Amino acid sequence: MPDLPSLETLLAVITHGSLNAAATELGITQQAASARMRALEATLGVSLLNRSPTGTTPTETGILVSEWADRLLTAADEFDTGLAALRQERRDQLRLAASLTIAEHLLPRWLVSFGRTEHGASASRPKVSFTATNSEHACEMVRAGDVELGFVEGPEVAPGVHSRIVARDTLLLVVPHDHRWARRRTPVTADELARTALVARETGSGTRRFLERQLGRAVGADVGRAQPVLELSTSAAVRSAVIAGAGPAVLSDLAVRDDLGRRLVAVPLADLDLRRALRAVWIGGRHPAAGAAREFLTHVAATRQ
Repeated sequence: MPDLPSLETLLAVITHGSLNAAATELGITQQAASARMRALEATLGVSLLNRSPTGTTPTETGILVSEWADRLLTAADEFDTGLAALRQERRDQLRLAASLTIAEHLLPRWLVSFGRTEHGASASRPKVSFTATNSEHACEMVRAGDVELGFVEGPEVAPGVHSRIVARDTLLLVVPHDHRWARRRTPVTADELARTALVARETGSGTRRFLERQLGRAVGADVGRAQPVLELSTSAAVRSAVIAGAGPAVLSDLAVRDDLGRRLVAVPLADLDLRRALRAVWIGGRHPAAGAAREFLTHVAATRQ
């Protein structure tokens, strides 16, 4: 395939009738214009121009090739314009999806501090929108291109998605003050927890997936698991159900820290490590594409340090 500058030169030569005039329009030397034409004819294997002391005219083949070149260059311009619009869109908007724990307890703080940075406070401040959902759906939105950046709390990320740790939390077993475990002197074992009907998040929740994976590692896959007494779609709903006496729950320390010692009690656990990493996820290269998403992730990572 010929290169676009050579095709552009061909059209300029035919339009102006000389290599010198074409070179002037394109801002190159006549020698460079002539070299482009020789290279183009060699690449295509046909003669495109008739050269004479009085000027340069196209051959019949040159006229045909110039018509094709015009369509190709028009398409290339449209392609470049479209890419420029996409790049501008990436600078002008920031679309996010976050698991509920992150959306409720971390993302607002990150967005406020980002807005105070030089970029966030500038005239080009991006328009931010975000969806609070579970970790599984946040990953799906990233993979579908519905958002530039997601934040998840699951134990792993989907294939083809890049990730970076942006925060950490710990899951806690919590009960109300009148629960029999509230005054327990010995830690609850992983086996006991696996056999206890909990108030749980819905399937697809990163908190639930992480707890189930850790319990599986601790007690084995062959140990019977109790079905949840309730399945709820938000951490706030789970917390409220626990306070109302529906049963114990395992929730992020971020979600219950304001209730500990007041309406909830954290019960010690044995043989179960519930510390976990919270991640940003995106598709593409090792870093999000240049624009607001990359700048926001850089800010979040710096805030964590």
